[in-house]
Amino acid sequence: MSNRRKVRETVLQALYAFRLGDHSLEHVLSTIIHPYLKKDRAGLRFAENLFLKTTDCWQQADEIIQSHTQNWEIERLAVLDRLILHMALTELLHFSDIPTKVTINEAIEVAKSFSTARSGQFVNGILDASLESLRREGLLKKTGRGLVDQPARIARPQTTPEITEETETEKTGLASDPKAPAETDQPTPSKIRRMRPRRSKNQHGSDSDLTEKPPGHKKT
Repeated sequence: MSNRRKVRETVLQALYAFRLGDHSLEHVLSTIIHPYLKKDRAGLRFAENLFLKTTDCWQQADEIIQSHTQNWEIERLAVLDRLILHMALTELLHFSDIPTKVTINEAIEVAKSFSTARSGQFVNGILDASLESLRREGLLKKTGRGLVDQPARIARPQTTPEITEETETEKTGLASDPKAPAETDQPTPSKIRRMRPRRSKNQHGSDSDLTEKPPGHKKT
């Protein structure tokens, strides 16, 4: 079974390289996505699709984010938070088979692993508000239970296990302020290549397997 968490983390790094570096889509695909997912054919297809659709939907996602951060310029958002929001909004809008709560919970967990201390709450708040507006405007086209799933909430660390797309077993309930801006202390392009997600305990007490991030790549 494809590890969708690993796929999303790889796509995040590809988006970071594309948006902040002088790299073409083809170069990012061939140096980040393909090498690290070549043994996962289903994951590779999903990663390519998510990466390309996210770059295509950049303006639409920015407009949605800006509508829920009216007192905060979108350019001042933490870079990784903005990329995670773009990726999650693309899933909500263009991946009809992925339940909404899966998309939001995965975005929260990726944000907590890769971005700032407040990023999980910030991403949850923006996506919660965005989901409601997309429903009102009839823009949410889900074919399964994702259409009726309630927005996800950040897990309470001692009592609620992580929710992944494969398990999808828990609902969480910590609210956040959708208008609160994220911290803007950003990692440099070299730093993100060294970042590792924090290790977490699974429900049996053993360390969960976490994916090593791809190394740096040269500009073309």
